[in-house]
Amino acid sequence: MTWRMPAEGEPHQRTWMAYPSAGYSLGDTAEQHHEARSTWAAVAHAIAQFEPVTVVVDPDEIDEARKYLSDNIETVIAPLNDAWMRDIGPTFVVSDDGRLGAVDWVFNGWGAQDWARWDKDSKIGRFVAEKSGAERIDSPIVNEGGGIQVDGLGTVLVTETVQLDPGRNPDLTKADIEAEFARTIGATHVVWLPRGLTRDQETYGTRGHVDIVAAISSPGVVLVHDQRDPTHPDHAVSETIVELFERSTDAAGRPWTIIRVPAPQILRDDEGWVDYSYINHLVVNGGVIACSFDDPADEDAAEILAAAYPGRRVATVDARPLFARGGGIHCITQHQPARQH
Repeated sequence: MTWRMPAEGEPHQRTWMAYPSAGYSLGDTAEQHHEARSTWAAVAHAIAQFEPVTVVVDPDEIDEARKYLSDNIETVIAPLNDAWMRDIGPTFVVSDDGRLGAVDWVFNGWGAQDWARWDKDSKIGRFVAEKSGAERIDSPIVNEGGGIQVDGLGTVLVTETVQLDPGRNPDLTKADIEAEFARTIGATHVVWLPRGLTRDQETYGTRGHVDIVAAISSPGVVLVHDQRDPTHPDHAVSETIVELFERSTDAAGRPWTIIRVPAPQILRDDEGWVDYSYINHLVVNGGVIACSFDDPADEDAAEILAAAYPGRRVATVDARPLFARGGGIHCITQHQPARQH
């Protein structure tokens, strides 16, 4: 049995999300609650223009969720700690004979971070796998969906600061991780990026998820976050990552065509350097759900994404409330591929 994680641009059955529940993402005040619920709902409604959406809702939040989510959004109930479905949900894969699988990684709060709670979220991979009717594939490694980007043809992008994080997989080597990715998602060629963005390395970050840094838009083509302001620490990060892609290939041995996607012009918020990124988008059936930041670069980024994914309509959602909570549109969604025959 060979499993393969399809590229995000291959046909979807649906997208899964989780709705904010009491805790960090929901916030402390009524205003923060409204902002979080509204933003998660805006992403769900944007996706629902293109494909079905199922939202996992904590039992204590179902009444609130129904106020914000329209009737065409399916809801299912399960206890939640937080709302980052890309990371707590399973990674879906397909087999050559048309079966749907769901890789259930170990989730431990992004490397057992002291502020994180995951007693409920660690069970969501299994829950979503069962609800989707997928065959569950248990993995012993700590990993999150935001920590991998694939081309569906054997290539996976990762960062050394995530899969080799002492808080995640202290005893595993690159070879161990590569073998597990070959077994679970069919990745035969791993491109190791040294790190993620600066803000993502700080207290409420993931320690360097790749899905805010680089995305494979089509075979041999990679979109890279391009921080052009030399005063921002991510300027050096961007250059390092571009240089690595210039020296590497995909699984087929193709040199990368690198498309630089400009970072928003805003550099800081109240907490410090921002990691606002247009790389953190979701490809859906016939569309792309992209982050916007009320920034002059929004329009350029949308045009770059439209060109990178020809034939798809780009729909944008203001992602500032998501990034204030530690992620973006890709981070709160998990796509389920269509069964392949």
